[in-house]
Amino acid sequence: MSKKETQTQVRRFFTPRKKFCKFCAEDIYYIDYKNVALLEEFVLDKGKILSRRMTGTCAYHQRRLASAIKKARIMALLPFLPE
Repeated sequence: MSKKETQTQVRRFFTPRKKFCKFCAEDIYYIDYKNVALLEEFVLDKGKILSRRMTGTCAYHQRRLASAIKKARIMALLPFLPE
């Protein structure tokens, strides 16, 4: 097989799914900082907030999500660092 044939075979098996904003799809306007179960989906085990590229959220909701996570950390609902 040539190099070009192997590249097309690899591309055939991997079809990337289009990421979509979870909040836009479910018509969630206000991201509540008290909803810890929702916020934990967007935080790594290390405590970092996941980026838009990884979660697929739109810019509008990513900004609201980041501020909600930060509020939850200040109110001690989410940890700053893992224990």
